[in-house]
Amino acid sequence: MVSEQENRRLTTILAADVVGYSRLMAADESGTVARLKAHRKELIEPKSAEYHGRTIKLMGDGALMEFGSVVDAINFAVDVQKATGARNSSIPEEYQIVYRIGVNIGDIIVDDDDIYGDGVNIAARLEGLARPGGICIARNVFNQIKHKLDLSFEDMGEQELKNIPEAVRSYQIILDQLIPELAASGKTQTLNLPDKPSIAVLPFDNMSGDPDQEFFADGLTEDIITELSRFHSLFVTARNSTFAFKGQSFEVKEVGRRLGVRYVVEGSVRKAGQRLRITAQLIDAVSDAHLWAERYDRDLEDIFAVQDDVTQAIVTAIEPELESTERERAYRKPPGNLDAWECYQRGLWHLYRHTAEDSTEAQELFGRAINLDPDFAPPRAALAFSLYYEVLGGLASDHGDRLPQALKEARAAIGADDRDAFAHEVLGRILLVHGEHEASISAHETSLQLSPNYANAHYGLAYALCFTGQPEEAFRELDKAQRLSPRDPLLWAFMVIKSFALTLLRRYDEALVWAKKAQQWPNATVWVHFCEAVPLVYLDRIDEARAALDRALRVKPDLSTEYFQTILPFKEPAEMKHFMDGLHKAGLPG
Repeated sequence: MVSEQENRRLTTILAADVVGYSRLMAADESGTVARLKAHRKELIEPKSAEYHGRTIKLMGDGALMEFGSVVDAINFAVDVQKATGARNSSIPEEYQIVYRIGVNIGDIIVDDDDIYGDGVNIAARLEGLARPGGICIARNVFNQIKHKLDLSFEDMGEQELKNIPEAVRSYQIILDQLIPELAASGKTQTLNLPDKPSIAVLPFDNMSGDPDQEFFADGLTEDIITELSRFHSLFVTARNSTFAFKGQSFEVKEVGRRLGVRYVVEGSVRKAGQRLRITAQLIDAVSDAHLWAERYDRDLEDIFAVQDDVTQAIVTAIEPELESTERERAYRKPPGNLDAWECYQRGLWHLYRHTAEDSTEAQELFGRAINLDPDFAPPRAALAFSLYYEVLGGLASDHGDRLPQALKEARAAIGADDRDAFAHEVLGRILLVHGEHEASISAHETSLQLSPNYANAHYGLAYALCFTGQPEEAFRELDKAQRLSPRDPLLWAFMVIKSFALTLLRRYDEALVWAKKAQQWPNATVWVHFCEAVPLVYLDRIDEARAALDRALRVKPDLSTEYFQTILPFKEPAEMKHFMDGLHKAGLPG
């Protein structure tokens, strides 16, 4: 209950602090105090008077101010940072005064000449989030100024602030274009990392000593950037930004800070006679850890074909590597600190373990991601896939309404983002088990139009073609999927569908070979055993077929005719009968 004696008002609060104040004092105490006093007298006080600000208190290296107008507060902050940058341009870095500023609109308690309350605390916390030389504002400030001031902003998302019960949506005012002195001096401010994996491809070095090869190295870099940009799950820095580093020597960590990315790709091109050697590596710019590296040796018969070949090889290696790294990073983070992207990645980590317990955990995490960001399509698609896979993978003994719910979630994912290739691929899988064969093929084709190098979409299309009676076409798509993702953790599933397609073609010996290969994968499911049993029956090796089905029953004791009628969406009843006759001869109950 609010005390009757409390004097409250709504106001704009500005908190400012000097970056590295303790370091400055330790290096030159009297000089730092003198420079700080000069700043206040020559800059802060005149600007405060110009914009009608009131200084509440000074705290050595900091200041707390209030303004009757939020526009005045922001104009004051921008002018101060702009003028500070100009003053610093002629001062050695070790002696520069640099401010961080935070601005909030809040209800405050006024006590004589002091002010208190969460409104003040939030401003102080935002100041701590601001970059050196920057301004961080709360959403309520952003809403008031976004159409009134000609400024650019960077959305930082919801920020958990110390001792503030609710997260605060925060924004950085982009000041580089306002402080040319900072940009010219190379002191570009560190950018916050985006919510999703962020990557920059640096210009590949031409190591050939042949200036004519420069165009090839640049073209290769541009093609990799273009191809990576197809993935909606990645934040890819534009070509113009990365080519600003061409011919210069920077540490990868510095590149990451300047471009605001977690990952950096760098490489080189070397020509010797009619041979090209291309190297590429993927580096975590935050930890400086090398995540992946590869070397490509090619004959220089058709330089553009070589460029296309190497581009595809690099891109299809990088994207899965990033996904794996992001999943592991999200898994190591405390559960209470996960944002929507991290909940989604952590959910994938559990999903790909293929156990009933992990499936439940994955669905809870996908649900959290959806609640945190209802317009974020991937967790909706992942939830749909998880529900579908519980049935198809035999993880759920009671199918319940999982498949109808999966279809609903897949459509909701496309409603959230109709350009998400994953969402269309998942919809295609689910439409197939609902008996909508042509619609399934169409959904997979849409997924591939959006992301031509998406291995899972090629696999899903092969799956749909197989059960629609087009096994030869399925082989082509399976080969593409395996070429695009040669180290895929679900490679066993590629082999299972190949075995099914060969059984449809009555090539039982070959079908058996691929079923046996699929069983070598430790994460393979019950499918690898019953896809072995059927060709064994038709090879008249009944005892071996029964042993294979027994292995399947040990994994999933409730195998039944009804289960197979659910998970095997053959378009032609004759093919379904052919497969089920084989299972019954192998000993399937019912």
